[in-house]
Amino acid sequence: MTATAHFVIELPQGSLAIHDLTIGTPGPQAPIVLAVHGITANGLSWGALAEEMHRRHGPGAVRVLAPDLRGRAASREAEGPYGIATHASDLAVYAGAFGATPIVVGHSMGGFIVALAAAQHPELFRSVVLVDGGLAFPPPPDLDVDAALQAVIGPAMDRLSMRFADEGEYLEFWAKHPAVGPALEGPSGAVLRRYLLHDLVPAPDGEGLMSSCVIEAVRADGADVLTDAAAHAAPRTALERGTPVELVWARRGLMDEPQGLYDEERLAALDLPEGLVTTATDCNHYDVILAGEGLTAVADAVDRHLP
Repeated sequence: MTATAHFVIELPQGSLAIHDLTIGTPGPQAPIVLAVHGITANGLSWGALAEEMHRRHGPGAVRVLAPDLRGRAASREAEGPYGIATHASDLAVYAGAFGATPIVVGHSMGGFIVALAAAQHPELFRSVVLVDGGLAFPPPPDLDVDAALQAVIGPAMDRLSMRFADEGEYLEFWAKHPAVGPALEGPSGAVLRRYLLHDLVPAPDGEGLMSSCVIEAVRADGADVLTDAAAHAAPRTALERGTPVELVWARRGLMDEPQGLYDEERLAALDLPEGLVTTATDCNHYDVILAGEGLTAVADAVDRHLP
């Protein structure tokens, strides 16, 4: 069930929640990693990265902060409008509130958010790490946004309208997912379970549990990922304004299929901006931030930008 956030920013309607996933007590000079989740995820998806930072650097040496985006988990009641630009503005507020210049890391849709935040506010962010997201392909002129969203994240969208009797049934649902299920039995299983259960809220009619994700937020954010010109240009803009940008990408896709969102040919076709560092990993879209080669590559990218 939805976990209590460590920090809350009150809004006229609802609030924004930020989780401090740091293991140990961070000192006042500890560098900050501000980690942003994907379209139907939540901040606890970054628990494995926090553990890896602890393993590499010791207790409290690197602070990992992870918000629940508007319309998800503990930020479910936060008012709209939604969209990539709104989330990027929220990140600027977080950076100012914590009085640091964080490294921003974004997974999937989160990559578009962190890139846009850094492009608009280069003075606020040390560097950008995109994880299997943040680089867009030009949309066709006749794009049907709802159809495109269903094609790319259909199973995730379907989950939002489902009901579950209890937490066990929800975990059983995920255990059958070809990209997520194996990770539940792996070394990141405990972190993954906490993240998945953080998504659950009581159904409004009292009949079981459901995802916390607000479908209007998911649709608005997804439409921006597909069509927002400023978000699509953001990695190049951030680099031009002096902010380092890296991409860590997964060779396998959202259902663990062999074709991922990116490959060498697709990336070459994007005419990547000069200076953008890319790292390929043998993992899928989900476990790239959870364990193994993917998590190692993400942590390596963060380490390259620590002060």
